[in-house]
Parts: sequence; C-alpha cells; structure tokens
Amino acid sequence: MQSQKFNLMLDSVRRLIRGGATGRALNVLKKNRPADVAMVLQSLPELDRKAVFAALARSETALAAASLSELGQQEAIELLQTLAPDGIAQVLQELHSDDAAQFVAELPEKLREELLDMMKVEVSTDVQELLSFAENTAGRIMTPDVFSLNENLSVGEAISAIQRASSDIELVFYLYIVDDRNHLIGVSSLRQLLLVPPTTPLKKIMNSDVISVSTNTDQEEVARIVARYNLLGVPVVDEENKLVGVVTVDDVLDVIREEATEDIYALAGVRSEESVKSSPMRSVRLRLPWLVINLATAFLAASVINAFEPTIEKVVVLASLQSIVAGMGGNAATQTLAVIVRGLALGEVTLENARRVLIKEVLVGVTNGLINGIIAAGVVCLWFGFSARMFIIGGVISAALIINLVIAAISGTVIPLVLQKLKADPALASTVFVTTCTDVGGFLSFLGLATLLLKFLQ
Repeated sequence: MQSQKFNLMLDSVRRLIRGGATGRALNVLKKNRPADVAMVLQSLPELDRKAVFAALARSETALAAASLSELGQQEAIELLQTLAPDGIAQVLQELHSDDAAQFVAELPEKLREELLDMMKVEVSTDVQELLSFAENTAGRIMTPDVFSLNENLSVGEAISAIQRASSDIELVFYLYIVDDRNHLIGVSSLRQLLLVPPTTPLKKIMNSDVISVSTNTDQEEVARIVARYNLLGVPVVDEENKLVGVVTVDDVLDVIREEATEDIYALAGVRSEESVKSSPMRSVRLRLPWLVINLATAFLAASVINAFEPTIEKVVVLASLQSIVAGMGGNAATQTLAVIVRGLALGEVTLENARRVLIKEVLVGVTNGLINGIIAAGVVCLWFGFSARMFIIGGVISAALIINLVIAAISGTVIPLVLQKLKADPALASTVFVTTCTDVGGFLSFLGLATLLLKFLQ
C-alpha cells in the first residue's frame, strides 16, 4: 500500500516537473512526510532534484530541512551547496542543532564561518559548541537541548514542568534527574511519575544507577550501549559528570547505518562518500587509489609465479591448477575478514580474546582446507586421469589448500586487529593486505610443493 502511494506521488511529481509546474509539484510534496519527500528527491534526475530542493528551500523551508535530514550525508551536502549561503543558513536553522552541526562540519571552512554568522544566535552557539567536540564522538552527535529535573522537585511539580516544556524538548521518555550543580544523579520514567502520589520527591523514585556516556565516547560505543540495554536515549555528561546532552535512538540508527555502510564499502575498497548517483569521474577518483595498490600487490603475486617458471614448464598442468589455491584462499579470507571486522565493530572481538578467536579461525581453516583439498584431489584425478603422477599432484593441491586456508584464517584475523591497534580502519586496509597474503601464500605453497616433488611429476 505504501509503495503504491509512493509510486503515485513520484509519478505525479515527475509529470508536473516535466510540464514546468514546479509549484504544483511542491503542493504534492507538502502533503507527505519528510522521509517520503527525501525518497522522491533521491529518485529524481540530478537537475530536477536540485531544482525541486531549491524551490522547497524557498517556500517550504521546514520541510526542506526535515527531508534533508532523511538523506545520506553526501547527498544532503550536494543539495545544500546548490543554494546561496543565506538559503543554506535558513535551512540549517530549521534542523535540530546536532543535525545542523553534522552538515556544517562537512562544508568548506570559509562557507562554514559565513553560515554560523548568518544563523540565529542560539542555533549558531549550539552548533559551534557541538563542533568543538571530536568527530564521531557522543559530544558531536548529541542533542544539547536535554530535558532535566532537579532532585528537590516533587512528582506534581515535575509533571507541570514537563507540560510547560513539552514543545521545546525532543525526548521525554526518560527524565534525567540532576542536583543543584547539574550533576546527573538519577533517571526516572513517565510511567513512574504516574504511579505515585504528586507529593512524592523525585529523589525517592529515581534510579540512581544511570547508564551514561561521556562527550568523548566513540559513537560506535554509544550505539553498542543503546543496543545492549535497549535504550531510547542515553545521557551525555562532561568530565565533571554534568549533564550536557542526550543521544537519541534516531541518532544511533544513523550511526549504525553510517558505520555499516562504511564497513561494507571498505571491505570492497570503496570510499563511503561514493553512491550510485556519483559522477563517473568522482567514482574513478575514489576507487583508483586502492586499485593501484591492488595492482602493485598483483605484481608481487606474479613475481612468485615467475620464480617457479621452470617447474611450470616441466609440468604444464600446474598452470591450470595454480589459480584454484589462490582463489580459494581469497574466498576463505573474505569470510574470515567479514566475521572479524563485524566482531570488532560490535565489540565482540578484542585484544583480550584475540588468541581464542585466532585458534578458532585456524581450526576452521584446517577443516575447510582438508575437506576442499580431498574434493580438489578427486577432481584432479577424474579430470586428468588416474595415475601415480596425478595422485601426487592431487596431494600437492590438497596440502596447498590446507596451508593457504590456514594463511587466510591467520591473516584475516590478525591484520584487522593490528590495524585497529594502529588506529587505522580495519575494514578499509585489510582487504588489500589479506588478499596479498593469500595470493602469495597460495602460489608459493602449491608451486613450492610441486617443485619439491618435481622428480615424481615428470
């Protein structure tokens, strides 16, 4: 039902834009939710998308802002930069300060300063405060307009305070309790307030075991905490335990989507700034560096093959089989890498349990190598005939597969851990190094064993 409604809306907007009736297209968009408007913008050709967003920003600024926050960051920045500085400022100040700060941070520095001067003082102040925190931390993504109640209030006074402030606060699922110096000392819920007499002091019903994060907590850790404890929001405190903001579940979902996208792209050697709508030249620019590095490592693997050229000349069948070992190693390494990178992202893999994880992956590599080695040896004999020579070649490929799948397990586990320890992205850099290990290890083990047994293969 929803998909049919969206398709009708998209068709209507496209038809009206083609007919030059942009105003009527805006009227269609105004009747829909920001998330649906964002999907329409994503589905339009680039020129139409920019034209519609510019018209929205002029006449329906609040809707333009809300729709912008539903887009991917790179798409949103590209649309913002089609507007004049005063237009950008008008759109940004319609957003929550945490969303505005994320967009402002991605804009050129000169434009950033100009926008902060143009925006309303209170919004500009909040944005500048958020930008003072390190990127990808709780301080950067938090909402500073957090609702809190003093511990000395009664339940009745607390309910009155909520009613007065309801239009100015983003989240009231949790009521954060502070002392006179704004130290976070407890938390309560709306349900608790409704179940006790109005004269009850808040300090008597609050839970003093508050789950909170500091301003410099990494955003991935914030997401893990919210998921682990099934929270709708988590309070953010400074070094003195003073309440300074809250990270809400919608911010956490954005973080999860962003981090997952980065990891998926990184495992393929693609930068997260790229999308299907990126121009060909932009995609080339983002992908080329890693392809060049891959090319260099491919020559390294080729040099290993070249070193065994005399063996291949004497036993030509090795040339058709050598890629099997390297390819299987690459596939096994990709499996290990996906598990380890995910484990690192979720906090399941740490330096403390790395030894146990490594042993498990090596056992998996040995078992898979043994099973696939037996299958490969059988196929070799069926393919080239049952002879003593082919039995030996089958044994060589079987042993090489075991060796290379163990190499895949070790490199796929150790390399991401080492890169994380060095503060590098374990997903982005791992693929190149791990593939190099399995390519070199595959060719070296297969051709090396064949060379050792050369007198039995001629």
